[in-house]
Amino acid sequence: MDWLEEELKQALARKEPAADFDRRVRRRMVHTAPRWLAAAAAVIVLAGGAGVYRHRQGEMAKEQLLQAMRITGEKLSVVQEHMQSMGDRQ
Repeated sequence: MDWLEEELKQALARKEPAADFDRRVRRRMVHTAPRWLAAAAAVIVLAGGAGVYRHRQGEMAKEQLLQAMRITGEKLSVVQEHMQSMGDRQ
């Protein structure tokens, strides 16, 4: 076996964790969990707010489109009545 293979074998060999490994991992998780929870909550609130904003923008666009269609319909009705009255005169 060459030196690289020997180094890899040693590096990847199974080793028993230190006696206090479990305690250290749990302590670290307890200390970092509130930060992650706060960050996750902030992301959820922002995403929800963005969704509500988009929905509201869509509703406003819909209302504007319907208003434009009503106005256009009214104008077309006036033009149609005018055209019919012009045709009746001839």
